[in-house]
Amino acid sequence: VDALRPRRNDYCVAVFVVNEGEKLLAQLDKMKPVSRWADLIIADGGSTDGSVDTANLLPRNVRALLVKTGPGRLSAQMRMAFQYALVEGYKGVVSMDGNNKDDPSAVPAFVAALEEGFDYLQGSRFVEGGRAVRTPLLRLLGIKLVHAPLVSLAARHRYTDTTNGFRGYSRSLLEDPRVAPFRDIFSSYELHYYLAIRAARLGFRVKEIPVTRSYPAS
Repeated sequence: VDALRPRRNDYCVAVFVVNEGEKLLAQLDKMKPVSRWADLIIADGGSTDGSVDTANLLPRNVRALLVKTGPGRLSAQMRMAFQYALVEGYKGVVSMDGNNKDDPSAVPAFVAALEEGFDYLQGSRFVEGGRAVRTPLLRLLGIKLVHAPLVSLAARHRYTDTTNGFRGYSRSLLEDPRVAPFRDIFSSYELHYYLAIRAARLGFRVKEIPVTRSYPAS
C-alpha cells in the first residue's frame, strides 16, 4: 500500500491494471474531475512498465496505489481493492478497467446510485444512454448471445452487458457473510461474475448504469 493523499470522499474508484502503460495514464488524465465525487485507487497486479510509478500518479489525483504481491489475477486484485476500501471506511466502490476504454464521466451516476441505496451496479453500453463504440463483432455476439443470457439466467435477473468491468458495489454487499467475497477461491476472473449473480439472487438492489465503452480504431 502506497498512500499518496488522505481520504476525501465517501466512495472510491478502483482501477485494475497490469502493464497498461500510456493507456492507463491517458485514462487517469480523463479521470481528474472524478476526484470531486470519489477517491481514486489503483489496484495493480504487478506492473513492470513504470506506468504506476508515484511520479505518474501524484499529479493525476491518485489517492493510493495497491500492489498485489501474492498469487491470483483479476479476482485477487479485486479482493485487495475491496478490502482496502472497507478498512478505509468507504461506503462503496466503483470499479473500472485501466485500459482507457471506459468513459469516466459515468462515475458520478454510479456514486449517486450507491448513495441512493443500490448495492450492485452494472455498467452497460446497451441500455438507453449507453454507447458501444467499435465493439469487435465476435465480442458483441458473444456478449449478447452467450454471456449475458447465461449470467442473467443464473442471476434470475436480466443483465445486458455482463463482461463490462465498469461496476459499483455497496459496503453492505461486500460485508454480507452470505456473499463472502474475500475467499481464496476467487483468483482469476470468477469474482466479477459471482458478484453479479449473487447480488441479484440474494435480493440486493441491482440496476444497470448507461456507460460508453470504446475500442481503438486499430
